[in-house]
Amino acid sequence: MTRTALVAVSLAALFIAMSPAQGRQFGTTMTPLFAPVDVGADVSSLPRSERAALARIIDAARVMDALFLEQVWAGNPSLLLALQGDRGAVGRAQLAFFLVNKGPWSRVEEDRAFIPGVPSKPEGAAYYPPDATRDEVAAWIDGLSEDERRAATGFFTVIRRDSDGALRAVPYSLEYQGPLAIAAAHLRAAAELTAAPTLARYLRTRADAFASNEYYDSDVAWMELDSAIEPTIGPYEVYEDEWFNYKAAFEAFVTIRDDAETAQLARFGAELQELEDNLPIDPAYRDPELGALAPIRVVNVVFTSGDANSGVQTAAFNLPNDERVIRDHGSKRVMLKNVQEAKFQHVLTPIAALALPSSERADISFDAFFTHILMHELMHGLGPHSVDVDGRETTVRQTLRETYSTIEEAKADVSGLWALHYLIDKGVIDRSLERSIYTTFLASTFRSIRFGIGAAHGRGVAIQLNTFLDTGAVRVGPDGRFRVDHGRIRDAVRGLTSRLMTIQAQGDYDEANRVLETLGVVRPEVQRVLDRLRNVPIDIQPRYVTAEELAGSP
Repeated sequence: MTRTALVAVSLAALFIAMSPAQGRQFGTTMTPLFAPVDVGADVSSLPRSERAALARIIDAARVMDALFLEQVWAGNPSLLLALQGDRGAVGRAQLAFFLVNKGPWSRVEEDRAFIPGVPSKPEGAAYYPPDATRDEVAAWIDGLSEDERRAATGFFTVIRRDSDGALRAVPYSLEYQGPLAIAAAHLRAAAELTAAPTLARYLRTRADAFASNEYYDSDVAWMELDSAIEPTIGPYEVYEDEWFNYKAAFEAFVTIRDDAETAQLARFGAELQELEDNLPIDPAYRDPELGALAPIRVVNVVFTSGDANSGVQTAAFNLPNDERVIRDHGSKRVMLKNVQEAKFQHVLTPIAALALPSSERADISFDAFFTHILMHELMHGLGPHSVDVDGRETTVRQTLRETYSTIEEAKADVSGLWALHYLIDKGVIDRSLERSIYTTFLASTFRSIRFGIGAAHGRGVAIQLNTFLDTGAVRVGPDGRFRVDHGRIRDAVRGLTSRLMTIQAQGDYDEANRVLETLGVVRPEVQRVLDRLRNVPIDIQPRYVTAEELAGSP
């Protein structure tokens, strides 16, 4: 068994045995970074065979933790084993916080190391040789043929040196062959147990993808999934690759579909083409024919792992990220309702009490929070995804490189506000949410900035908040509390939506950097609010009670 496979087994045991840490306590310092919350879903209506399939899917998901650890830093597996051997109070606290962050750096404290002797968090993660520089890799990529460039910049390869020291692309299926084989075996076993044909197809095609490194068919199978059990497992998001945003991180979401809530939101899928046709950008940058599939799922989380359970918890997601699948079939939006409810209760509500004046707090609502998160995910699928550079068609992601994730997150946020108001005017969304969407979003900006401006979501929100301050759409009172100017906010939202989407459509790397440098910062008036939030948790830390019950059942 490989070292990574051994770590996967160790992690599985640890995540079952360990309870959530309420904070980080080393010596006498205690910071309430995460609020422990029980997270689970009702699986009582699932037949016995489906519960058995669910347990095997969770087994596969646990392997994603070990894979992600290795992707973050090559030293993570050996450090984890060392921490497991330290039975002292400090050692156990370090181990607990290591598992939260998937490494020895605090993700919500600008990647500050909390274990002595470790290096700075590598910006290129472990996707590139440890002795390589960003400039070396960029120059190598620029000199490749088109086919070689596609492999080197693709989601599912790492860059390594050959025996002569030259750089080369190595497929995930080879680099992570051992643990992927373990995960694939669990998925195939689950496929044999389930009676849901589309679930069985997804599990089998995803298991095949782990061996072939070809994920297209399994992404399409995931798009077409129609099952009470809604898993998402494999390499997806590119945030960990801070050099280029090229490489996908392993993760898993194991969830149960909420049929009633899903049915209520199905109507939004029919609005996407009209929203695309009316985006506040040059009509030449709009897509006249979006992919046919645009499923929306509301689910309750049973278990997450890997990139999906590192630091701040995901509230929703829009996948796949493969531009080919988006072009041919569209993308699916998944809303994690029980996670969102926990974030609203334990984080957003206390923030609003300290950041906003009392007159504004009546406008804070879970409906506005939930609906904007939905619209954020919908808008990831809209707007420019490809760009022509010197006669060569490429993707926005590849052109904007390390700026891509921040620009994309800011675009999804602000265009989500634009889309919500458009649908309110159309009558699709009740006008009673008109004030609430902006005020709730304003409170939530402080929630996201606390993730750190080193994170794409945090810096993307800083760009929006500073734009609103500059345009007078958000004002700061004498007491330092923030409020929305409802007479100006709509124009500010439209203007920023247009700016960010135009950057994407033109592949304007220099302008993207200007936006990040001038607006992606924490200004003094914002910092003063953040200082008042020190005793409010930054996010939740879930304890997956349903997964624990399934693990303990015969």
